[in-house]
Amino acid sequence: MKGRFRDAKAVADFMARYDAGGTGRRVKSWQPPSSGPRDALQPGFERLRNRGRDVARNDWAGESGVQKWTTTLIGTGIQPRWADPTVNEAWERQGRTCDADGVSDVYGMQALGVRSWIGSGEVFLRLRVRNDSLVARGFLASPVQYQLIESDFCPMFDADQWDGMPKDHYIRQGIELNRYGRRVAYWMYPEHPGDRSRGISPGKHDLIRIRAEEISHVFEPLRPGQLRGVSPLAPILVRLRNAADFEDATLDRQKLGNLFVAFLKRNIPAGAHLEYDPVTGLPVFYNQKGDPLAGLEPGMFQELMPGEEMQFANPPDPAASYPDFMRVTNRGTAAGLGLPYELFAGDIQDVSDRTLRVIINEFRRYAEQRIWTIVIPKLCQPMVDWWAIYGAGNIAHSVASRPTWHPQGWPYIHPVQDVEGKVKAIEAGLTSRSAVISERGDDPRGVARQIAEDAELFPVAPPTVAPAVASMPDDLRRFEARAADQQIAMVNILANLVPAITGKADAASLTRAIDAIKVTAEAAKAAAEKAIDVNVLMPDRKRETNVEYDAASGEIVKSTTIETSLLQ
Repeated sequence: MKGRFRDAKAVADFMARYDAGGTGRRVKSWQPPSSGPRDALQPGFERLRNRGRDVARNDWAGESGVQKWTTTLIGTGIQPRWADPTVNEAWERQGRTCDADGVSDVYGMQALGVRSWIGSGEVFLRLRVRNDSLVARGFLASPVQYQLIESDFCPMFDADQWDGMPKDHYIRQGIELNRYGRRVAYWMYPEHPGDRSRGISPGKHDLIRIRAEEISHVFEPLRPGQLRGVSPLAPILVRLRNAADFEDATLDRQKLGNLFVAFLKRNIPAGAHLEYDPVTGLPVFYNQKGDPLAGLEPGMFQELMPGEEMQFANPPDPAASYPDFMRVTNRGTAAGLGLPYELFAGDIQDVSDRTLRVIINEFRRYAEQRIWTIVIPKLCQPMVDWWAIYGAGNIAHSVASRPTWHPQGWPYIHPVQDVEGKVKAIEAGLTSRSAVISERGDDPRGVARQIAEDAELFPVAPPTVAPAVASMPDDLRRFEARAADQQIAMVNILANLVPAITGKADAASLTRAIDAIKVTAEAAKAAAEKAIDVNVLMPDRKRETNVEYDAASGEIVKSTTIETSLLQ
């Protein structure tokens, strides 16, 4: 019975399992730990953060990833707007003096905050309430300022008891939690620990307690219960380091290979007499360091001595697989960063405009997810909330704290087609003008005001068209007038030449006939100018269009249209 039970259990285990969950030969050595969201960050957290900053400082790929994400998420700024224009004006004044460090405005702080989050994994936004006297003297628009604080200020440490901490509270990874697990405070250094004087190590006794209501922790949680942030560069840090080492090794190989220009071979016969340098004791073709001398000059024609042979160096070229290897490596790096490779590396080789549009549209969906789930609720909205509580003045809190957020609009990939699509959507009632303008990051009220102002500043007079020919196409009218002018010119030439060619007797009769033709031509010209409907006989035309396609991608490579007249 036991044997059959074991056999049945083995069969069940074999049939009902994932291959990745087994212990077969291929995955036998794959034994990852079952770390919780906090323990997974505890070892190596600072090293991971420092390496992320290092690649952003010294590696073009790291800097490109940080810069591209900062530009994509913030652009020129994510603007809050209110229906009341006085609130918008008050926020504009607040945004100019809101930086506690006195370096940027509110939109510059947004860009710096996102850059710090992408490079380090997290950043803290702190409320700083100032003295009202600074507002009275005009230094500040309100007593509310904000300060961006790097991750280093909050050390990674755990404690169940701490001086100044309430009972039943505990500290995990530098964050104080109550017994329900809610964040109530952050323990931070008063200054950056990396900027301390040399030889002085900051200790836990230097930490100060900052209430959670005064801090907004900006990071991207990847697991439920995660307390601290991990840089988006973490999955590609090793890849970036190996790629940089490979590039350096290839460059050093090329440098070493190009140090030697040529090699001079000498076959010295036995018993030959050599001249020696009395200082070094070496043959004269060696310098004082013992290196053979063979100088080269532009345009030199050197005659070799008997027994000498010149052999030029053949420096190695980069490996044939080097470009492909680097391209594949950079594609993996871009994928790890969540960026399109074409934007990350600036390489749009063999990419059609349709393919690029699909790639960019999918990337923009990911960017909008980060904008509306991380940047706005954790970086932008806290600024407005603190301002509404402490610095909005007479503006009601329910009004000041509820703006509509407008990120900078995406540029059109194809301006003509994209605008035509928007216009058709508006005409079909699928959207509104205000919605389309808001998508571009503009204020619909401001755009309407500008349109009204332009109408007053740049009045456009209606075109003046003669009533008699208003319905005649311009091309037909010009053609008829030109034809009548040419006909009158030919008649005038005949009127002057015919009397000289013919006799006097016939000249008078021909002249009378020509005069009659001239009168008819003048009447035809006047009729053409006054006519509304004109029938013009034009020769038939033939149009041929040749289209060339790319066999691999199916895209149109070249389109040629030839139009010819068919003479009767």
